[in-house]
Amino acid sequence: MNKFHEGSLIYPLNLSLNVIDMDRMTSFYTDSMGFEMLEKKEDFVELGVDGRRILTLVSPGDVVEKPPRRSGLYHFAILLPDRKYLGSLINHLRDNNVPLTGGADHEVSEALYLQDPEDNGIEVYADVTDSKWEWDGDQVQMGTDPLDFRSLMELGKDINWTGMPKGTRLGHMHLHVGDLEEAYRFYSLIGFKRVAQMAGSANFISTGGYHHHIGLNVWNGRGAKPAPENATGLRYYTLAAPDRETQEKILESLRDGNQKAEMKDGILHTQDPSGNRIQIIIA
Repeated sequence: MNKFHEGSLIYPLNLSLNVIDMDRMTSFYTDSMGFEMLEKKEDFVELGVDGRRILTLVSPGDVVEKPPRRSGLYHFAILLPDRKYLGSLINHLRDNNVPLTGGADHEVSEALYLQDPEDNGIEVYADVTDSKWEWDGDQVQMGTDPLDFRSLMELGKDINWTGMPKGTRLGHMHLHVGDLEEAYRFYSLIGFKRVAQMAGSANFISTGGYHHHIGLNVWNGRGAKPAPENATGLRYYTLAAPDRETQEKILESLRDGNQKAEMKDGILHTQDPSGNRIQIIIA
């Protein structure tokens, strides 16, 4: 499924979290989740797969626990290259007593859900072949059927989980926002299109016909306010742009739409109307 996370598309590349307990969080993401340690310093740790950075943990000196009912991260979603690895991961998590919060067959993907030690939501999923996705015009059909844990665990039983497999990517970001339409107008300036929605409470947006690169919801309350910048949770996330021309067009589009945006050292910095900070780089 890497055709939806490469080339001319705009897609999520990595993210950064503010954390309180760096040792505990690092252990969870390396030992339980199977990320590689790419770089470690006193106040930050970079984690990834096959040398590709996916997650950065940062421990600001003044970090505070995120207040409830705020905008920010709902979950970040790790895309595995094949469902057999999803089964292997389920077996690994079971064997290491790592609790899951749920699982679902979304028709376009199979996903399991869990929380890290500081309550950040995580989805790990494998896509169904896109030729099997069903579309109604420009809207993809997604469901929430029960996940077939048994068949996945059987499929993965002969694969020894040694960490996230090569080809693993940050598949999508799912964010709490204060206003769905305001958020969608912002992301449409970057180039995203709405491909699914849920009863006025969630939008799913993408480029290139993916089922979603970004999810937006108001499940923390309409009008939810941003958390303080030094709060635990999402620090920022990164979108990949294919080239300098696209990056500059996004900058112009955001400014024309009266959104804050600035270029600094080749990185486009902006934030959505709910305070979710974004970096857009050329990948």
